[in-house]
Amino acid sequence: MKALFKVAGLAIAVSLSAMAVADSATGKGTQIERVFAFNGAMPTGVTVTESGRIFVNFPRWGDDVPYTVAEIVQGKVVPYPDLKTNVEDPKNPAAGFISVQSVVADGHGRVWILDTAAPRFSEPKAGGAKLVAIDLTSNKIVKTVVFPPEVMLPSTYVNDMRFDFRVGKEGIAYVTDSSVSGPGAIIVVDLASGNATRRLSGVKSTSVDPSFTPVIEGKPALVTKNDKGEAGLLSVASDGIALSSDGQTLYFCPLSSRHLFSVSTALLRNPSVSDTELEKAVIDLGEKGASDGLEADANGAVYAGDYEHNAIRKRLPDGQWQTLVEDSRLLWPDTLSIGPDGYLYFTANQLHRSPGFNDGQDKRVKPYSLMRIKIDAKPAQTH
Repeated sequence: MKALFKVAGLAIAVSLSAMAVADSATGKGTQIERVFAFNGAMPTGVTVTESGRIFVNFPRWGDDVPYTVAEIVQGKVVPYPDLKTNVEDPKNPAAGFISVQSVVADGHGRVWILDTAAPRFSEPKAGGAKLVAIDLTSNKIVKTVVFPPEVMLPSTYVNDMRFDFRVGKEGIAYVTDSSVSGPGAIIVVDLASGNATRRLSGVKSTSVDPSFTPVIEGKPALVTKNDKGEAGLLSVASDGIALSSDGQTLYFCPLSSRHLFSVSTALLRNPSVSDTELEKAVIDLGEKGASDGLEADANGAVYAGDYEHNAIRKRLPDGQWQTLVEDSRLLWPDTLSIGPDGYLYFTANQLHRSPGFNDGQDKRVKPYSLMRIKIDAKPAQTH
């Protein structure tokens, strides 16, 4: 059904389909709501602003993607900030959006766009991988930070990001490099200067777990073939990322792993801390399930998708895990975002059913979904 609901005073028309599931231990009894159904391109990212606006993105992986960033407005997907900005400018790669992987509202009146500049996981186009900030009042671009070439390897695929405006002149961005063919890393970006450094590049915590074989819907998943027709697994490095509400701890995980890791952001930002020292400071927090997206709330909890079990899990501040939702309709929970209304929003996009993992057959069944569950928590603070 269609419903008009208010998020922080903003009325938004969306399609709400209530689906009952889980208690906190097993995932039975929680109500899932479908906020939006996508009948076009496959979405990955979602973010909900402090005023309740909802933004999504569609990477250019092979679907017909007329615009790679959009806002959900009165039950429709509208290119954001406009259609022109969603078109690559070959003469100026820093201008138009090439292929956006993530959108994140910063709690500071802006939404940030993470442009991989790597459609179909190609080598990123020189000068095209960037962070773009759009002012939510004017809907105009107010800042563009192009990743410097020293942090962009030919294999780099910038994936997700978190922000902290309590440090640095204009704040810091933490970005995962989720390479499928090279080293993973955390890229630390000074938003004022645009200076960036690769940290934890190629270490265990940002790398593919060599023993990991995902199983989804009862069979080995992410099986792809190389140019010789040889089967193998798509192996994805550091992907999910979350920042604690006090800004002191960064949580992250490779997509091809079931482990959650954390590290002190003070050490991560400190250039005098060597890579060896930093690697020793990383904490392996144990298994959480295989995740794409992560998120943190204002109360010290961390949320993680579990794409092998169609689930969303929650790590309590004491380290215990709960299953919030486990339901067969949560096919590949991707990005997570906490809205000002106390709901956790997430996309479910059936990534594992894509043609590249099924001998060229597209086994995805539209629509893809944007869903939410009530968690009664606020987003982590950024300033």
